Amino acid sequence: MRKWLELSVFTSPEQLDNVAAIFHELGSGGVVIEDPALILDCLERGDPETVAPTLSVPPGGGTVVKGYFPWDDALPGRLETASRFFNALSLGWQTGEVYEEDWATAWQAYFKPVRVGARLVVKPTWEDYSAGPGEIVMEMDPGMAFGCGTHATTAMCLALLEEHLRGGETVYDVGTGSGILSVAAALLGAGRVLAVDIDELAVRAARENTARNGVAHKVTVLQGNLLDNLAGAKADLVVVNIIAGVLIGMAPEAAAALKPGGLLIASGVIRERAGEVRRALGNEDLDIVAEKKEGEWTAFVARR
Repeated sequence: MRKWLELSVFTSPEQLDNVAAIFHELGSGGVVIEDPALILDCLERGDPETVAPTLSVPPGGGTVVKGYFPWDDALPGRLETASRFFNALSLGWQTGEVYEEDWATAWQAYFKPVRVGARLVVKPTWEDYSAGPGEIVMEMDPGMAFGCGTHATTAMCLALLEEHLRGGETVYDVGTGSGILSVAAALLGAGRVLAVDIDELAVRAARENTARNGVAHKVTVLQGNLLDNLAGAKADLVVVNIIAGVLIGMAPEAAAALKPGGLLIASGVIRERAGEVRRALGNEDLDIVAEKKEGEWTAFVARR
């Protein structure tokens, strides 16, 4: 039974992007964000298909960001670095132990079928769901990866994929996590999908989820650093759901990966940094053609 360190940081929406960037620097393949605005919205809607009975707002109403690290010889150094970063930002944090088997069980308590956009439904493998007319149901098991369709950043990406995919496109999914966006793109008619993630667990989860949904013949999942695997190739659409700082840094590579007229769907942008992302995309001759907002989050659609 493999043991992991769970590092929880208590922050505000304004600091969220900085915290996520620090987790990235520490080597976490992704983060879990307990967003009270999202939870309150779900609770107010009261939809039993999307709200788990145990779902509650984090104590104090603040945002909690969690990252996970293997329990190995590098852990003391990571904790020392984390302490320096988070103490400098005057942020509270705590640690705990998590086992892979416990992780899977915890997800089962919080992850319920949820409808996103006009047709997409994200359904965990352990839940029953009867598809309605025209619905596209995705069977997902996030495992130790990230991205199950319930957070605003992922939900906006799914809705924008549904809106902009016409069929037959080549799609790149950068930072694929659980593979949810790649699965959605394939089910929505993309001809070929290339998914990339730096984290080994995410790659494993994405491959399992593409096979589970019958789209493994369309989706290739690679382990690597963001767009390094995409050098020289061109896509009709690139989708990136990641923090603003990383998105700004990778804007030149994202633009270079697109065919002329191709689209970039960029999400994970906290509201306070939306202007920076907009400028970074504009500097790469990526014209913003659509903008979507939900709570503290913004997603962009840009055309090369």
